[in-house]
Amino acid sequence: MKLKKVSVLLLSLGICVTSCKDSAEPIIITPNHFHASVDKVIEVMVHDIFSPPVASRIFAYPNIAAYEIMAQNDSTYQSLKGQITHLKDIPKPDDSKTINYPLAALMTHIEVSKRLIFSEQRIEAFRDSLYHIWETKNKTEFDASKNYALQISNFITDWLNGDNYNQTRTMNKFDLDPNNEARWQPTPPAYMDGLEPHWGKIRPFVIDSASQYRPVPPPPFSMDEDSNFYKELKEVYDISNKITEDGDESEEVLIARFWDCNPYVSVTRGHLMFAVKKITPGAHWIGITKIACKTEDADFNRTVFAYTKTSIAIADAFISCWDEKYRSNLVRPETLINKYWDDDWKPILQTPPFPEYTSGHSVVSGAASTVLTAIFGDDFSFLDDTETAYGLPIRPFPSFNVAAQEAAISRMYGGIHYRAAVEVGIGQGIKIGDLVNARLQMKN
Repeated sequence: MKLKKVSVLLLSLGICVTSCKDSAEPIIITPNHFHASVDKVIEVMVHDIFSPPVASRIFAYPNIAAYEIMAQNDSTYQSLKGQITHLKDIPKPDDSKTINYPLAALMTHIEVSKRLIFSEQRIEAFRDSLYHIWETKNKTEFDASKNYALQISNFITDWLNGDNYNQTRTMNKFDLDPNNEARWQPTPPAYMDGLEPHWGKIRPFVIDSASQYRPVPPPPFSMDEDSNFYKELKEVYDISNKITEDGDESEEVLIARFWDCNPYVSVTRGHLMFAVKKITPGAHWIGITKIACKTEDADFNRTVFAYTKTSIAIADAFISCWDEKYRSNLVRPETLINKYWDDDWKPILQTPPFPEYTSGHSVVSGAASTVLTAIFGDDFSFLDDTETAYGLPIRPFPSFNVAAQEAAISRMYGGIHYRAAVEVGIGQGIKIGDLVNARLQMKN
């Protein structure tokens, strides 16, 4: 009798175990999961106030990590090993049959991002809420994917630690030349030190070096009324006065504010100074990448591909641009206009704390738009709602290139750049985007 009861009990347990195994659901990862991870990273970067160049680095490495996992399991896409000359083959999984590759790619994106920001607990809270859901659905698949994601995260972390970023944290501040009025000087209201003066020393991804697309020098400094430099300075002053005649509602002012993308705007009220925090230029174009993917209804793998290629172009654009900024070391319009013509004049946008030439937003916009055009097409129209969280309206664009041209000219409307920095800058970015398109053969 006892033997019969034990047999029945074991049989019952066996049925229970089988039922539990059968009830495990496959973990489905969608493009929206990846969009949410990117959005969370942007949210944390705004909170932590990362500068535009540093933010571009934070975008690139997690996207590459996710892409390399995805490309292992989809023959449509090729690994970036060797195409990015210093990137080696990522480790292969011990047991590929139990790994959910989209899940592992997403987990790796979250983990590498967490290691690159300050407020890790914000990423951890986001991660843990997802992990709880996934582990409950299918623990075997979850554990295998998580273990592989951590392995690749460690591999990518070792790789990114060799890009000279840590060394630049200990380098000297930028030396000012206060006796030379052609050179950049800190601007009001915060009079901050030059931001990331050594960013040109960061290891690039696709360009051979920071100076590969070194632009022509800016017009020689001269306050002679017949000089090109003087005419460009006067143009900034005249445009600013004209477009603000009727208040802040002119189309040029709206364009300037839409593309501001200054992550740290200092506001002074009485004796109180505080910061208004927003996204960077790179984050704006990452947002446009999200819009393009959603508009096209891109699948998970194509979404990761689009983010990765665009973020690589953005990262190299910042390296190239910052190398030129601290080489030419050109004074900002605000400094000269206040000195020579109008000491009460303020640009529509707050002048950012680094030299003028070339325009960072112009370079980045040229690079990002060129890559996005190669992915989605030349006449890809979209509604840009990236800045609605910051109280700005939705703007329609018929193509990425039109958006880039508007982003570039916005810097002159905003009073923070001369025409040469805008026009040469966007050309500089387009060259970088063309190189990324030519060298990175990411699709079979």
